[in-house]
Amino acid sequence: MQVLLDYRERNSGIKKELIKQGLEVIEQQLVSADFVIKTKTLDGKILTIGIEKKTINDFLNSIIDKRIISQLMEMKRHFDLSLLIIEGTENIYEIRNFHPNSIRGIMASIAIDFQIPMLQTRNHRDTANLLAVIARRLEKPRSLPNLLKKRKPLTLKQQQEFIVESLPGIGPQISKRLLEKFKTIEKLINASEKELIEVDKIGKIKAKHLKKLFERNYE
Repeated sequence: MQVLLDYRERNSGIKKELIKQGLEVIEQQLVSADFVIKTKTLDGKILTIGIEKKTINDFLNSIIDKRIISQLMEMKRHFDLSLLIIEGTENIYEIRNFHPNSIRGIMASIAIDFQIPMLQTRNHRDTANLLAVIARRLEKPRSLPNLLKKRKPLTLKQQQEFIVESLPGIGPQISKRLLEKFKTIEKLINASEKELIEVDKIGKIKAKHLKKLFERNYE
């Protein structure tokens, strides 16, 4: 896996961090972008991505002199994909005398008009870690990351409670009372109105409605 690095980034500390992670770093004078990496999409297509990295202050300066626009246009011309990394932890709306809407406007333009993703990193190590993750997409099959914790399958008891809770007017507490009395869902369904009314919080109206639900033909 190779990362092309513009010679102006040689002293940023990123090159050293990438080498530590086992990536081959080739220093060049790049026409556009600070880094060039080949990456892989979910369907296995290999693309070349140009990455522009700016500190927060440099990003704000590039808004003033409109340099950011020309740089992004160049990246769009030369690469399959483009990415903008904003490096730093300062509050972007407070470190300079900028109207917040000016910053929001250029960010909206980058994301919508240029369709270039913007990612923020804390420092050069964080930036290097992000570049390494992008580069390593080449070496293994692609799949969507699962960010959700896998739920444990429901126990039989929990499934029974879930089914009874789904009945109209039946919450978790009444569900447990019904199951404690009738023991099975089958016995609950076959119970008479009189037997249902014996359960706390099940009145005549609710019992009648449940019996209608259990016994009425599906039409």
